[in-house]
Amino acid sequence: MKSFLFLIVAGLLILSSSLGAQQRLKIATVKMEKLFNEYHKTAEVQRDVNIERARIQKDNNNKLSGIREIDARLQEIRDQLSSANLGEKQRRSLNEESRRLAQDGKSKERERTEYLERKNRALTEKMRKKMRGILVEIQRSVNERAKEGNYDFILDASGKSNQGIPFVIHARETTDLTDSLIEEINEGSGKGE
Repeated sequence: MKSFLFLIVAGLLILSSSLGAQQRLKIATVKMEKLFNEYHKTAEVQRDVNIERARIQKDNNNKLSGIREIDARLQEIRDQLSSANLGEKQRRSLNEESRRLAQDGKSKERERTEYLERKNRALTEKMRKKMRGILVEIQRSVNERAKEGNYDFILDASGKSNQGIPFVIHARETTDLTDSLIEEINEGSGKGE
């Protein structure tokens, strides 16, 4: 990551020195993280995800309720089996019911776990696809602004390296386009106005 940043900086220096007095580089910054977080579509996706997560949790709780009923019945059977005044026929019947319930409970628990994993995996993938789509829309807006403003470079001022160091540590005489882009991408949504 450091070498990548070094290459970008070196490229900018070479490019700017080759342009020399002829023309000056036009550079702007944008905070992609802020754009993403304040984009109205991001909030909509998050709201939809939260609704779906709540539905999955409700289904999971219903499945757990059935499993708890089985556990409660198994406890009743254990209590009955500990009684000394049970006949052999009753004891066999309770043991058979206990085995059947235990097997049913394990099966339902396995089904519940698989259901939860499958639904959460699908929801995560759906969210990831929607978030990628949002990022593409934001990047398109940034690219359009770069063309309109005739910017040579637009750097993400919120980007950080693996060590948590910002990629853009200092940028002299740059224009921050973040707030105006937030207004643009949220235009007509009621947010950012």
